[in-house]
This record gives sequence, C-alpha cells and structure tokens, in this order.
Amino acid sequence: MTSTDRKASFYTLGCKLNFSETSTIARQLEDHGIGRAEKNEQADIFIINTCSVTENSDKKCRNTIRKIIRSNPEAIVVVTGCYVQLKAKEIASIEGVDLVIGNNDKGTIADIVKNMSGKSNTAIHTCDAENLTSFFSSFSSGDRTRTFLKVQDGCDYKCSYCTIPLARGGSRNIPISEIIIEAEKIAAKGQKEIVITGINTGDFGKTTGEKFIELIELLDKVNGIERYRISSIEPNLLTDEVIEFCAKSSKFQPHFHIPLQSGSDRILGLMRRRYTTQLFSERIDKVRKVIPDAFIGIDVIVGFPGETDDEFEITYNFLQSVNPAFLHVFPYSVRPNTPAADFSNKVSPQIISDRVRLLTELSDKVHTGFAEKFIGQTAKVLLESTKKGGLMFGYSENYLKVQVPYTKGLINNIVNVRLENIDENGNINGSLL
Repeated sequence: MTSTDRKASFYTLGCKLNFSETSTIARQLEDHGIGRAEKNEQADIFIINTCSVTENSDKKCRNTIRKIIRSNPEAIVVVTGCYVQLKAKEIASIEGVDLVIGNNDKGTIADIVKNMSGKSNTAIHTCDAENLTSFFSSFSSGDRTRTFLKVQDGCDYKCSYCTIPLARGGSRNIPISEIIIEAEKIAAKGQKEIVITGINTGDFGKTTGEKFIELIELLDKVNGIERYRISSIEPNLLTDEVIEFCAKSSKFQPHFHIPLQSGSDRILGLMRRRYTTQLFSERIDKVRKVIPDAFIGIDVIVGFPGETDDEFEITYNFLQSVNPAFLHVFPYSVRPNTPAADFSNKVSPQIISDRVRLLTELSDKVHTGFAEKFIGQTAKVLLESTKKGGLMFGYSENYLKVQVPYTKGLINNIVNVRLENIDENGNINGSLL
C-alpha cells in the first residue's frame, strides 16, 4: 500500500494546544500523501494526542486507545502527548500500540509514520523533562472560522498540584517574526479568528527576550485576521499594558480567561500560586474599568488537600463577589510526582463532588446574569458552519453563544444580530439584522 492509498484518523484529548498540534500533524501527513479519513471512513493509521491533567484524563486516554485497537486491529496506532511523556511504558504495554512519541518529538510523527507499512513491535521515542526543549510550531485548521495558534510551550511555574512542567518542560517560544508568518498563513486560509494559546501564554518571551505585549501588538497588524482571543492568562501576567491594549484594539475581543484556582490565600500558598486574592481582584477591577462588557472566565480547583469547609466557603463568596461570566470547575486530582500528592488532610471524594456541584450551579447563575445584560442589544457574531435543528451558531465579541436560523451563505461571516432571549441551554436566540 502506498502513502497515497492510506488514510489517518485523529483523536485529541485535553487542551487547545493539543488541538493545534494534532491539526498540524494531520497537515504534515497530507504533505506525505496520507489523507485524513472522513467520518465513518476506514483509517489505516490512528494518531492519539493525549492529556494527563487529571487521573480521569489518564483513564479516558487508556479507554480511547483500547477502543481504537479493538475496532481496528490491523491499523497502525500512534500515541503521543502529555500522558506519553509521563507514562510512556504504561502506554507501550497496551497490546496493539505501535509507536509511543513524547512531546519533544511530536514534530517527527509524520516522517516516521510515512515509512511504516504495517503493525510492528512497539517503538518508544521520549526524553526526560529537562530535555524537553524543542518547539513544535502549530495551528489548528479543522474549523473554517477559528484557529488555535500556539505561541508558547512549557511552564516554569511549579505549582504543587501540576505535572505540566514534567510533561511539557520549561517555558519556551519561537520569535515573534515566525509567529507572524504563521498568522499570515492562517489569514490566507480565510479563517477570521485566532485564539492565541500556550501552556503559560502570558509568559511568552523567555526564549527570545521578547514580551507578550509586543507579540499581540504585531499580531494586531496582520491583514485578514479580524478577531483575536487570548486563551488563558495568569493573573500576575495580565498587565495593565495588555489590558489597555486589548481595550483600544478593534481586533482583540473583550474576553479574558483567568485562572484563580482558590479564593483562599492559604490554599493559594499551598498550591504555590504566584499571586493573592487581592492581586486577582485588582486585575478583575482593571479589566472592568477599561472594558466594562468583558466576558471573564475563571478556573477554580476544589478539594485541594487541606481545603476546609470554611475555606471552600471563602472561595465561594470570593467568586460571588468577583461575579465572572463563567466558572471552569475542576475537582482536585492527585498527580504522581507532585508535592501535593504527599500532602495530608485529603478531602473526601463525596465532599469534592458536592463542592463541584455548588460551583457549577454558581457558574450557571453568573453566566445567565451576564447574558441577560445584553438581551435587546445588537452584537457582532462570527457565524460557524455547525447546523443543528435548523440553526447555526456563533460567538459575540464578548463570547456569548448566539444561535440564528441557518443560512449557508453566512458561514464565516461577522453579522449584526439582535439578542432576543436565552434558551434553557444558556444560548442566546438572535435575529439577523
């Protein structure tokens, strides 16, 4: 079988960075004549890009790998990503896995796979965390409307609960000039929105001596890109410069995703986070002062070892006072080889579950409250290709999900929509103007 006869299928678990990398691997395989399998089309090669942020992530990865192998016993199976980087031998022991590739060598997958003609003994390509130094330039291209552009990789923050420095290595990046070239390629493909992504995006510049503010100032000048969003940025790296630039830019959207993790300063200390709740509040206040209608999403971890009922209540009350537009709630998960794995006073699974439920309910409440403020107003919505129940969907500047009657010719267009009402799923019904 020649390369041109073969088809590859892709499974991505985890973060936006993984999606950008998987998409780039797919394009590299296409350059070698290995096409992407359509839905329900038989594939000869399976590429599985894994996550390991929680124990549940690991379990999901293992289940996905085994399910693919059972359904496709003759296919070549390649597993890469953070789970591989942390537990390569565990994955290699799964019968039917042909190639195990760590994060440092993701960029070589296409070159290796093009020369594989069939099933083989499991090969492992990994390195230690201190040798995770390569940068795999990537952006996603599956969505006609939006792309995730990787600008940074790795993290120098050694939070006590997190394995990312072990799985991704230290903070690093390529020069701004090379990222601009990637953005111009995206513009040439007709995609109108870029989500700037990384492991610790705001830490951009460690390798090149450049600054994140310099990056976004130059991205803002790329012709053809009409919208940018910053995927996530640490509160201590969300500077006045960045906020004020986003406020005056017509391209950078009023949308910030800011990790908090706990509203208790004692727990933040145990987590080894680099800020206090006071600094976090100051950053939120600054955003609201210069961008009053900004969508603010917040990450929070519940059930960290030693988190008492009182400290959870402090977190809950703090989040209420901050009043974000959305909460991304994570139950604490013990990760091997992290300091927190050895902490005492573990919180019971039932209590963690109860706390997740309470914050999820709070998230629904604050999201509805945020959306209600804009009912009756007009928003600019970038419409996507998904069709469901005669409707198409898109996001406003401040990240409200809006649905309007499906019109094929409006795909990948920014249109004016009157926001009418909120449905039971939290989406906004709109009418085209």
